[in-house]
Amino acid sequence: MKAVIMAAGKGERCYPLTLTRPKPMLKIINKTVLEHNLEQLKGLVDEAIIIVGYKKEMISEKIKKSYLGIKIKYVEQKEQLGTGHALMRAEKFVKNRFILMNGDDLFSRKDIGNCLRHKYCVLGEEVKDPERFGIIYCKDGFFKEIIEKSEKPKSNLANTGLYILDDKIFGILKKIKKTARGEYEIPSAINELAKKEKVSCEKVKDYWIPITYPWNYLEANVFMVNRIKKRKINGKIEPNVTIKGMVFIGKGSLIKSGTYIEGPVYIGNDCEIGPNAFIRKDTIIMDEVMTRAEIIDSVLMDKVKAKHNCYIGHSVIGENANIGAGTITADFRHDAKDNITIVNGKKVDSKRRKLGSFIGDNVNTGIGTLIYPGRKIWPGLGTLPGEVVIKDII
Repeated sequence: MKAVIMAAGKGERCYPLTLTRPKPMLKIINKTVLEHNLEQLKGLVDEAIIIVGYKKEMISEKIKKSYLGIKIKYVEQKEQLGTGHALMRAEKFVKNRFILMNGDDLFSRKDIGNCLRHKYCVLGEEVKDPERFGIIYCKDGFFKEIIEKSEKPKSNLANTGLYILDDKIFGILKKIKKTARGEYEIPSAINELAKKEKVSCEKVKDYWIPITYPWNYLEANVFMVNRIKKRKINGKIEPNVTIKGMVFIGKGSLIKSGTYIEGPVYIGNDCEIGPNAFIRKDTIIMDEVMTRAEIIDSVLMDKVKAKHNCYIGHSVIGENANIGAGTITADFRHDAKDNITIVNGKKVDSKRRKLGSFIGDNVNTGIGTLIYPGRKIWPGLGTLPGEVVIKDII
């Protein structure tokens, strides 16, 4: 069996994190989103066709021509004309049944396997905010229709973007019309397929983690760090270090005296933590990071430096960023309401009362920088000493 993985988009709603990489190349703890999904497909498929476009070389250089015994073929979508248009690029490489999945969300092998029990299937998950998603309508276990985002959805079963289809879908795709967004969409084709065939519905039993916004990327990492069930320490721990809870510390890492770590926490390889750092729960520190900061519920990507006293909370710090002494990522509104942030020029409710900063690769913050909740700094930019960041720096 083959899988078709859609990985061509720009991921604009996830800026600034995706300005320097495709969204499927974002690391979740110690592997990229795409690697995670290929790992879930091991033993289920013998070939994956990856639809690439935006920064396609980063994907092909990382995954190469095979991964965990799965043969990899790359097909380019030069124009971004929708998911249906992306799938059509794979037509000549696919015969009979295949798995179709988004390449920038996290899926579970268990849920993929449940879907494979059916000839045709769509995977949905019950969500608290269905207005954010395309919604699946099912009856008696069979799919009836996908309705794209609605202010008053009649169901809370979100479309996850994972399907079991066969090559009949290509004939349908050739006949569908563009949506109001001017794109050819897979849901339109599946709606037509369901008029002729029985399409089953499966609900998520394990996990599906959509990565739409920067805080969803943070949440995906936190979800995975909470799956650490056994403490594993491969690095060196100096005297007078306190470690509580489930913690993973990678090879070559040094935890200096006076540091307090309260898991679940992931610390990658070749890091230097402390002295006197305070690493609180749900923190993910990737490889070659140097810090003595107070950090909670945050991701520090590879080669981040936060070597002086500062506070990083509910934030994502991009690769090779340098966080100056005294920098504070404010994360809580005085009125205790959900944090609002700007995405593509529009206000978006993060649905989070605690929301910090989202800082791109190679950013430098000056000493004493104060950053308002939900603010973003584009890659390669920075702040002046004592600057108060009240608007995104782009």
